[in-house]
Amino acid sequence: MERLIGHDEAWAIWRAARVGQRMHHGWILAGREGLGKARFARAAAADLVAEPGVPQPPIEAHPDIHVLEPLPSSEDEAKKRDEGKAYNRKRNISVDQIRGVQRRLVTRPTLGARRAVIIDAADDLEKGAVNALLKSLEEPPEGTFFLLVTHQIGRLLPTVRSRCTVLRFQPLAPDDMARALAAEAPQLGGAALEAAIAAGSGAPGAALAFAELNLGGAWQIMARLAAEGDTDLALRGELSSSLGPRPDRERLLAVVEAARRVLVEAMAHSNDAKRLKIVEAHAALSSLAAQVPTYNFEPALLLLEIGGLLASVARTRESAA
Repeated sequence: MERLIGHDEAWAIWRAARVGQRMHHGWILAGREGLGKARFARAAAADLVAEPGVPQPPIEAHPDIHVLEPLPSSEDEAKKRDEGKAYNRKRNISVDQIRGVQRRLVTRPTLGARRAVIIDAADDLEKGAVNALLKSLEEPPEGTFFLLVTHQIGRLLPTVRSRCTVLRFQPLAPDDMARALAAEAPQLGGAALEAAIAAGSGAPGAALAFAELNLGGAWQIMARLAAEGDTDLALRGELSSSLGPRPDRERLLAVVEAARRVLVEAMAHSNDAKRLKIVEAHAALSSLAAQVPTYNFEPALLLLEIGGLLASVARTRESAA
């Protein structure tokens, strides 16, 4: 079974359940996005269905491992997926997808006694899909196990949570983050690596996404804004320049999220008065994060606002005195 860096506790719980007399049929893999839950689900599923002496095909072609995730958003996006390219997905996992798998569950597993259904992510299930899934969780077919990846467990219905064992995933420590990024992106180093680790805040997936957007320089400027302030607007100008004249919506949203991480880190090294400022600035950034995906912000003005919020938490000379 594949080992993921930093998730020894999760593996230990899984192994203990595997050797038990009666393993629970439903599992919720819970934790913030980017921790590696989906990869864990695939590795755990491969371990679950394996039979001694029986060759096992890759997960993508395995007859006893069913992975449900949002489908490509269009035929063109489906072609990109088939070509191994990045593609846009629909917002939700549909009820038709759930019912399609359920029709396959009426037969016995193909290569052994067990099969696994991975839902990545259960947060994305349509309402009808949730209701259809409940029927399988209430009366699971023999030898079938469900692995529900979820980034926000509170969004799952209590009836779903009550029928599953919850396996919680914790953020990785900085050393484990460094090891994970070294394995996944060995080209990262220096300031870029440090920025990715900090921005990821314990989630390797988030760190890699941040690194791919090449925002290491922006991260360093934002950290300075929160620590030093910006009375002459110079750092805010640098922040805007670091992203170029017309950054796209994805990069702008990543900057907002990174700014929130900067404030979370600053919170640990602040007094009570400064913590109040940080809470207020973080709330304002959270509001921006909700607006950026749909509002048509002027990038320069948005970056000026982000920089101003970060600078507002810096200790002034007067308050330091």
